Amino acid sequence: MEKSTLVLGASVNTARYSNKAIFKLRERKIETFAIGVEKGHVLDVVIETEKVEYENLHTITLYLNPVRQKEYYNYILKVKPIRVIFNPGTENTELMNLLKENAIEVEAACTLVLLSVDQY
Repeated sequence: MEKSTLVLGASVNTARYSNKAIFKLRERKIETFAIGVEKGHVLDVVIETEKVEYENLHTITLYLNPVRQKEYYNYILKVKPIRVIFNPGTENTELMNLLKENAIEVEAACTLVLLSVDQY
């Protein structure tokens, strides 16, 4: 299965790790979607501001702090990805437990590192 990925907390700011992740995902030709605070584009990826219900998502990679994640709990459960990656600074025991209870794989890791060592 292709590891289609939603970058949650995406930014057009090239200094942000979410932006760098989009570049790396697309470099690997991974189908990439993005939701952020502001609309925009990173390469060919449109950053949406609404909770678009993408189908057949393999991975959601989080770039939101735990407080900002709360509004996405139901959304994440609804789109039912195979896994959710909690990048450094996004770790959230409450959401991690909720995901595990719903048979969604949880990974506390850095997406950029996973991609760079072929462990994505």
